[in-house]
This record gives sequence, C-alpha cells and structure tokens, in this order.
Amino acid sequence: MGSDSEAEKSHKKDKEKEKKKLSALAPIAKPLAGKKLCKLTLKLVRKAAEHKCLKRGVKEVVKSIRRGQKGLCVIAGNISPIDVITHVPILCEEADIRYLYVPSKEDLASAGSTKRPTCCVLVQTKPNKGELGSTEQEKLKADYDQVVAEVSEFTSTLF
Repeated sequence: MGSDSEAEKSHKKDKEKEKKKLSALAPIAKPLAGKKLCKLTLKLVRKAAEHKCLKRGVKEVVKSIRRGQKGLCVIAGNISPIDVITHVPILCEEADIRYLYVPSKEDLASAGSTKRPTCCVLVQTKPNKGELGSTEQEKLKADYDQVVAEVSEFTSTLF
C-alpha cells in the first residue's frame, strides 16, 4: 500500500543524519558553513591533505598559530566537551586568521585523510616539508583564495 522506494528511504535516512548532525552542534559554532561552503571547504581540506599542507588536531593547530603560520582554520561544530576548542577561535582572531565551523568532525577527518575524528585543521598554502610543483601550488592557492573570500563574505554578513 504505502511502501517507499529505495530512493525515498535513502533520502529519509540522509535527512535524519543531517538532523542528528545539526542537533549535536555546539552553541559556539558560529560562523557555521552552509552546505555549499561546507562542501567547498572540505574539498580544499582534501586537496591540502594530499599536498601535505595541513595541520591536524588542536595541539598542532595551536602550535602553528602561536608560531605565526597563516592559513584557514576549519573547526568541527559537534565537539564534546566544547572546552577542547573554545580557545581556538580567540587565537585565530588575535593572529588575524580566518576560521569557520563545519557540522561534523567525522566529515572533517575523512576530508583530512585520517580515520580518527578531528576537532580542527589548519589549511596552509605551502607544504610542511619540501616544495610543490608550480601548477599544483597555483591550483591549491586558487582554491584556498576562493574559500577564504567566501568565508570573509560569509562572516561579514554575520558580524
């Protein structure tokens, strides 16, 4: 009588997963990236991980920020307890580094090529060791600039 097709069932499951992700968000998760910006940001994180231009975890990110390295800080919004990451946005603002929140630490970890859920990552345009080819460097820099411009535009409307 009312049997749902497989496509409708999977669509419902996706919506339920999305609701669970949003319900687990920390109250300080602002500016939270929308679907489009989140997808673009995770794509940038994936490229940066491939080129070894990524710092993963709170300890590495804080160390890099304190040493004066620049980049884009991507923070997961569903961290519990939130005390783990509450100091990161303040450090980013003091160092004039753009940051934004994405809904899921699991998505952030998979984009950053790790199996373990990650609280935050710092995307840099230069690799930690060695050099990138000029074309790869330009592609990464262009993607980075595009995401940073959208984050800047997004945060200017919020504050």
